[in-house]
Amino acid sequence: MADADYTIAPGALRERPAPPTEDASQRSFVLTEHLVAATRPGSIQAESFRALRSNLLSQHVNRGRRALAICSPTAEAGCSFVSANLAFVMAQAGVNTLLIDGNLRAPALHQFITSDQYGAGLGECLADDTLPLTSAIKRVQPSLSVLYAGDAGIAAADRLGSPVFRNLIAQCLRDFDLTIVDTPPSSLSADARRIAAVTHYALVVTRRDRTFVKDVRVLLDELTADGAEPIGTYLNDF
Repeated sequence: MADADYTIAPGALRERPAPPTEDASQRSFVLTEHLVAATRPGSIQAESFRALRSNLLSQHVNRGRRALAICSPTAEAGCSFVSANLAFVMAQAGVNTLLIDGNLRAPALHQFITSDQYGAGLGECLADDTLPLTSAIKRVQPSLSVLYAGDAGIAAADRLGSPVFRNLIAQCLRDFDLTIVDTPPSSLSADARRIAAVTHYALVVTRRDRTFVKDVRVLLDELTADGAEPIGTYLNDF
């Protein structure tokens, strides 16, 4: 995984002077305004992710737990928003973090960290277990890497329960301090449950005035039944 340059989307840091202009041909990644931990570090949203980071460092990472599936019971809870921003603040703390787009039906992480060189992603790795994982992982910063969805779709999503996916996650656990996997809503597919069963740990994202308590309880019970440990819930209010 070669180091790559990144920049913040123009206008995202209005309160600060713009960084020196770079040749567009040298830009590999752009951190968009949706990545609030990077573009609005002084915001309430960014502070909430730093608070979540502190909790996870003490209760999860420092206990040797190296993977985490970010799940939600229904759509529009903000799973991708939480996944991307949490991965960014973890990397800021020096945790060697891998962010995986496990939502192969409707990938979204490219909306937070855009790239001009997506190439192969999780979909291709699941379809061809001879493809080196290192060739698909993109390093955005020294402590932050991304595995995009790649050639996504239902066929690729069906492979999330395969030994290939388990072997892929096992390699990620060896190579990174923390692997965060964004997942699709559990109400739309069983993908989140398949992923959490492999990562063994899950954080459930809820959203104020959108998520019902009964749906959260159902998802927590399903995760537990699948052998995953829900480490808690995060109320997304943004």
